[in-house]
Amino acid sequence: MSDTVKPDSLVTLHFRIALPEGGAALISTFESTPATLQLGRGELAPALEARLTGLAVGRHEVFDLAPGEVFGEHKPDLVERFARRDIPADIELDVHTVIEFTDNDGNKFPGLVRELDDQSALIDFNHPLAGRAVRFEVEVIGVS
Repeated sequence: MSDTVKPDSLVTLHFRIALPEGGAALISTFESTPATLQLGRGELAPALEARLTGLAVGRHEVFDLAPGEVFGEHKPDLVERFARRDIPADIELDVHTVIEFTDNDGNKFPGLVRELDDQSALIDFNHPLAGRAVRFEVEVIGVS
């Protein structure tokens, strides 16, 4: 067992992801069981993995990451207006809900309903935190 996080380490940690301006955590393990993640395999965003590399067991750090650094920039071309008649009738549409779309190859894509009127729905396929600054708090518990 190592005592410092390396780019390919198996890491047990508590972490919290929140917006820097405050409010409730978007994801947090501090109130429950720690997470165990294999770095280098896409289980955590590369920008977050980079902040972990070099940290020793027992370290508790808070990192403020720039807008777009973790979840990418918000891309206007990933926002699309759909006619309500083109959305299956069994899908309940409400503003701020996520609905799932399937392409011709069977791939599934979540989309966030941004606007809704009688004729159409504006759907955003960007990650909900795209283009946003993020606060990443971490406590390293174990490294192997």
